[in-house]
Amino acid sequence: MKIIISPAKKMNVDTDTLAWRDLPVFLGDTERLCKVLQGMSYEELKQLWKCNDAIAALNVERLQHMNLKQSLTPAVLAYEGIQYQYMAPGVFTQTEYDYVQEHLRILSGFYGVLKPLDGVTPYRLEMQAKLQVGEKKDLYAFWGERLAQSLSAQTSCILNLASKEYSVAISKHLPDTVRFITCIFGEEKNGKVVEKGTACKMARGEMVRFLAQHQITTPEQVSNFHGLNYRYDPTRSDENNFVFLRQPSEEI
Repeated sequence: MKIIISPAKKMNVDTDTLAWRDLPVFLGDTERLCKVLQGMSYEELKQLWKCNDAIAALNVERLQHMNLKQSLTPAVLAYEGIQYQYMAPGVFTQTEYDYVQEHLRILSGFYGVLKPLDGVTPYRLEMQAKLQVGEKKDLYAFWGERLAQSLSAQTSCILNLASKEYSVAISKHLPDTVRFITCIFGEEKNGKVVEKGTACKMARGEMVRFLAQHQITTPEQVSNFHGLNYRYDPTRSDENNFVFLRQPSEEI
């Protein structure tokens, strides 16, 4: 079983906590994307990134000095979003690091697919960014089937903890032989399951931590998750969708 998660926009450099292990498998493609970005003007990049001047200036400076092979940070420690805060990889045990290195994969518009200990440098490039690369109109077209092929060569079951922006780059290209299970974290309102963005990110991070702590290797064991007051709902779940609900009155 492989677990897929999204990256985070906010990134940091940490070359001290843990040594990176490998270079990303699609680094050649990343180098190509880097050159395309470096050839764009400040205004073009700001429009592509859809950000303010402070964030644009920071990332333009990063591009100007970008080195994809030196002073790298392990991917799982490089991202600072809510999901990663709740995953808390900085306090993983060695056994938990070994687990995520084997089972967890981070999807990225810039790097494609990352193992947790792959060395990365801070960047800004969301999967849905309208970046034309050669004849490819955007990043979904640029990566095509390759990310799904890479994962399906490693497993017959994928547990999806990624946002739709990233998971669709995998799900639409998977062969029928690979089971694709999406975890849904929500509240019940008027008979419907309602998902909230921040709460979902928190739950996804908590889920990764749970999986690592308990060394979960089969889909059936995933339903035991009960972090942040979520409980598996068998009546709303099916083979490809695992639904976890919490009571609206229980604040996270």
